[in-house]
Amino acid sequence: MKKYDVTGIGNALVDIEFKVTDKFFLDNGVEKGVMTLVDEDRQNALMRVINTAEAKKQCGGSAANTVIAVSQFGGNSYYCCKVANDELGQFFMEDMKESGVDHNLNPEKLEEGITGKCLVMVTEDAERTMNTFLGITQNYSVADVNEAAIKDSKYLYIEGYLVTSENGKAAMLQAKKIAENNGVKVAMTFSDPAMVKYFKEGFDDVIGHSVDMLFANEEEAMIYTGKDNLMDAREELKKAAKHFCITQGKNGAIIWDGDTFIDIEPYKTEAIDSNGAGDMFAGAFMYGITNGHSYASSGKLASMASSKIVSQFGPRLKWHEAKEILARLNP
Repeated sequence: MKKYDVTGIGNALVDIEFKVTDKFFLDNGVEKGVMTLVDEDRQNALMRVINTAEAKKQCGGSAANTVIAVSQFGGNSYYCCKVANDELGQFFMEDMKESGVDHNLNPEKLEEGITGKCLVMVTEDAERTMNTFLGITQNYSVADVNEAAIKDSKYLYIEGYLVTSENGKAAMLQAKKIAENNGVKVAMTFSDPAMVKYFKEGFDDVIGHSVDMLFANEEEAMIYTGKDNLMDAREELKKAAKHFCITQGKNGAIIWDGDTFIDIEPYKTEAIDSNGAGDMFAGAFMYGITNGHSYASSGKLASMASSKIVSQFGPRLKWHEAKEILARLNP
């Protein structure tokens, strides 16, 4: 028996989420709808013009959100990450503990520096725009990968954002090698269309001959495969992954289980905030396939969970909400 269902590797960021208007983007030169890496000065300038009193703060990062979701549904998860010896670093560790996720962080051995922050700007159309200052997590490297945790897991889950740096990509490759050498399955998420657009060769290197599970949205799938329609893109993705999920927003999702395409129906909801929807989908799905559920059942759970996430502000369920969703799956 493995100790962990999922061990994730990725950036440790404290998410600061707040509501804005489209005018805010125009006034402050922010590109809407994508994740943009910024330096500390730029992020601080934006912080000075937002209403921080209404902002919501919690530990985040793409893979962090996913392993927290695994934990909330009742799974066991671990996170390999990097924070600094500062107030936000301490906050991140405490939030991980409260979320039931084990991690590699030792409060007595944290390096000096600045913990990464992500400003998550949500507009009335529920679209999320992120400006991220990576801080110390830009130095994420092989040294931050816990070999023992990966070996003791059913799945390794790799965050696509790590591909932006050579040391991050090296960590992705090392973690994948450890997993493959020890019979641990490998899942990966593209994380953002901009990552696929600008770092496709890096993803090719990490994917190598294949991964066991790949998560992408429609746009990412088409950019990566170079196809201009989803039908061709999903056929091409079979070359990169043994199994995959393509999320389609309000249209649900498509899952390739290795033999058959499964259409996952959407659950009607009033979208307020799309931040974390893909991370939640992946987390609920990973919980499902590591805890005895079929691909179809796991997809249904993921669809229900992500529809709940977009109906509220913030990328995380409350504990009772996760239990209620599971109860709906298994009435």
